[in-house]
Amino acid sequence: MNEQLHKELFQFIGTENWYKHGSGLLHYTDGIKYLADKAGAYWLIDLVASYQHKLKHVPFQLWHIHVNDDDTAIVTIREDIGLKPLVTQKIKFTDFPMRDFEFYVSNGVLMLKGEY
Repeated sequence: MNEQLHKELFQFIGTENWYKHGSGLLHYTDGIKYLADKAGAYWLIDLVASYQHKLKHVPFQLWHIHVNDDDTAIVTIREDIGLKPLVTQKIKFTDFPMRDFEFYVSNGVLMLKGEY
């Protein structure tokens, strides 16, 4: 599923729909919804939303999830490439299908890199 899903996500350039997270602090795009549907990763949207109150002063956020061989993961948030993480969270277990995946939040909208 990893390679296939990765290829499918490349089709998303921009978005036609905006989805509002239940927290009211975050919107997300068609590509993120597709990822969440295909990978069962609505938890990842919830995770991102849970930090938006703390990160409201950061208009651009680079998010990265790295899944280890033992199915634990590390999620980091940076203001840009090469900068120190603002937040690092360990995940005790995940079945997220991609080992390394990056995405953005820009002005309160969670999106795939191709949708920026």
